[in-house]
Amino acid sequence: MTRPARLRRLRVSAVAAAVVGALLLAGCAGTPPRTASTPAPGEVSAELEPFYTQVLQWEECEDELQCATATAPLDWTDPARDSIELALIRQPTDSPQGSVLVNPGGPGGSGYDFIANSVDYAVSERLQSAFDIVGFDPRGVNRSSPVSCHDDAAELDDFVYDLVPGEPGSDPWIAGVEAANTAFGAACLEHSGELLGYVDTVSAARDLDLLRAVLGDSQLNYLGFSYGTLLGATYAELYPENTGRLVLDGALDPTSTSFDVSLTQAEGFESAMRAFLDDCDSAEDCPFTGSATASLTKIRALLDRLDASPIRGEDGRELGSSSMTSAIVLPLYNEDNWPYLRQLFASVFQGDPSVAFTLADSYNGRNPDGTYLDNSLEARLAINCLDYAAQPDVAVMRAQAAELEQKAPVLGKQLAYGDLGCLGWPVKAAAERPVIDGSGAADILVIGTTNDPATPYSWAVELAEQLETGHLVSYEGEGHTAYNKSNDCVGDTVDDYFIDGTVPGSDPRC
Repeated sequence: MTRPARLRRLRVSAVAAAVVGALLLAGCAGTPPRTASTPAPGEVSAELEPFYTQVLQWEECEDELQCATATAPLDWTDPARDSIELALIRQPTDSPQGSVLVNPGGPGGSGYDFIANSVDYAVSERLQSAFDIVGFDPRGVNRSSPVSCHDDAAELDDFVYDLVPGEPGSDPWIAGVEAANTAFGAACLEHSGELLGYVDTVSAARDLDLLRAVLGDSQLNYLGFSYGTLLGATYAELYPENTGRLVLDGALDPTSTSFDVSLTQAEGFESAMRAFLDDCDSAEDCPFTGSATASLTKIRALLDRLDASPIRGEDGRELGSSSMTSAIVLPLYNEDNWPYLRQLFASVFQGDPSVAFTLADSYNGRNPDGTYLDNSLEARLAINCLDYAAQPDVAVMRAQAAELEQKAPVLGKQLAYGDLGCLGWPVKAAAERPVIDGSGAADILVIGTTNDPATPYSWAVELAEQLETGHLVSYEGEGHTAYNKSNDCVGDTVDDYFIDGTVPGSDPRC
């Protein structure tokens, strides 16, 4: 038995790189008494003018930070139809050069929480002293008008952790997965209403321009991690004339299909796992012996065994290969968290699922009492199902599954059949994923880490090449995303760009 392929693909979020470790505290700057924004002047249609001219009212919140709420059109093609709310939080500074909006990724990640809980992890002190740092929850996420799919957290538990009988890829298993996802989608539509059809990335990028204006900035300064790079690139395509300084760290390739994403991520996480195993050999508590290849074979055998015979936890949940995969990939986001992987494998090899469920729960945003931190799971599924069109042909799915397993023998099988996650979704996705070149945009920095498991380096290379004004900044190392968490070369390159407008003449190869 295994859990259905419900969440389409692995989470891509800068927050995931730090979530296993100790919580980081928000830094504080002097808070000037600025409580109302002055919208930036600009020409918009009469229908949009009430949105673009609204005045944000900032109130103190979250230990000397400031919070406000903006209003945006539900449907940007029909602004008068209805409106939604967008939650903002900022760390102000004296005499700012403007604002830098920050998105941590996901999709479904809360920029509000990212800044409230870990602003020092998000951006450097140097950048904090030069700009107001603004976090926001995109449409459908958390404190903004949120997608909702259940009345009780136990219902979400059932969706995320319940196992579907049958051999993965078999007709009964596919039918069971599709039925479960279709029922969940129907519940999302029931609870979210028409909002469910308007949480796509294009709509969120249009919200970004609105936020730029109501914050009082003539141009957008933006720092996007992981999925946030797709949001930023989409903005550059829609509003090239309004781009200021955009940094896209841990890039996605906008042209990738759902299968392209699954395949590249499977290879990326497998590469990171091999690096972990090479490092594990020198650790006293390493549960593996022999070569990395032999250890990878052992891990694959463990995942197959969990499908055949799940391990029941104290709370009654059963650990199958899907939840085990979530537990594995979370520490792979950052090599500082590799010790947790050693604990994970050692405990599961002994038949104890407790560490695995702790890590999987952390990945899924689940609290020990069974509640959830936010709606990031539902929002991620809803946004992905609008951004990526599902491929319905089962024969094609099986051929893709074979390719995944051939190119990533351990994790490829775990990421197969992702299209089942959205096949019965009640709102249809856009049919195409066009090339984004941002023609006419200002210079954009694209950061790629050479062994990033979640957003592989090749995507950064491809995005930098696609963007007319893209500039690649390579970090040679491990982990997911690089700014403010790798070395001074990356940090100084980004800060110099934001603060002074300095664009590197060539890839600095940090």
